[in-house]
Amino acid sequence: MSAKDFGKISGYVEIIVKDKDGKVKYHIGAPPRRILRPNPLIDDDAGDCPFSSFPAKLIDLEYWRKNVITNVGLACIVRLVFAGLTEDKFGYLGIGSGTTSEAVTDTELEAEIIRKSATVSQETTSVSGDTAKLEATFSSADGLSGTMNISEAGVFNASAGGDLLARKVFSAVPIDWDAGDTLTIRYYIQFTR
Repeated sequence: MSAKDFGKISGYVEIIVKDKDGKVKYHIGAPPRRILRPNPLIDDDAGDCPFSSFPAKLIDLEYWRKNVITNVGLACIVRLVFAGLTEDKFGYLGIGSGTTSEAVTDTELEAEIIRKSATVSQETTSVSGDTAKLEATFSSADGLSGTMNISEAGVFNASAGGDLLARKVFSAVPIDWDAGDTLTIRYYIQFTR
């Protein structure tokens, strides 16, 4: 009998909105541990989260936002891994207002608003070093103004154009850039078997 080893790539998105004073207004998703735990970003006297039914002082880990790895993204991974092939590394996060569900055939965000370079780190979820975390915070300092509803995020390998590795659509999160709101996107890409 021979052993079989099946690889899998999964993506997860965490969305954090803070007001001008750094207080968390919305926190959607967290690493996939499937439990509620105290949220270190929230004071004990925080009220309920206006975006969902869980208290703001807790992170709802069951509300983890799993995404789609695109066909284009899979082809890019092949070019990144093997000698003689070339591809740009993924290091950019984009946000938008699109509401059409993500699909493996996506090549861009539906209604991209902005994209920026992310801080990329290697983390451990199940096996040592099996997860890449991309994180970027968007604010009025990025030229964003007015109010917007953000409802999609994606991972790219270029500051414009380029290839889309992964995309997630979520319930719209209202942002008031002029009032000092910030939006942090944490995108986790995990390789498993």
